[in-house]
Amino acid sequence: QVQLVESGGGLVQPGGSLRLSCAAPTSIFNRATMNWFRQAPGKQRELVAGIPRYGTTTYAVSVKGRFTISRDSAKNTMYLQMNSLKPEDTAVYYCNAVGVGYDTWGQGTQVTVSA
Repeated sequence: QVQLVESGGGLVQPGGSLRLSCAAPTSIFNRATMNWFRQAPGKQRELVAGIPRYGTTTYAVSVKGRFTISRDSAKNTMYLQMNSLKPEDTAVYYCNAVGVGYDTWGQGTQVTVSA
């Protein structure tokens, strides 16, 4: 079972910043398109941002200009830098790795934006 391990969630005030991390096994990370999804209470899981091994990153309209996705091959880790956070960003954030023959998820990390 492939394990993706998220970290970095927490409670932050509106306008604040957080950085999420997702560590993956080398065998997966070097081949996968890596994504961040989120799911708020009572809502469907949605794609926040994606970064392929090569190519262009993608962002949900709601986070474009505020969030930045990146990946570090030396550390087998993906990041999501979240700035100017809003209460509507409150959700459980999930790391996802997609490749030929696999579609793997982490267990999620809670992000709460509240005064």
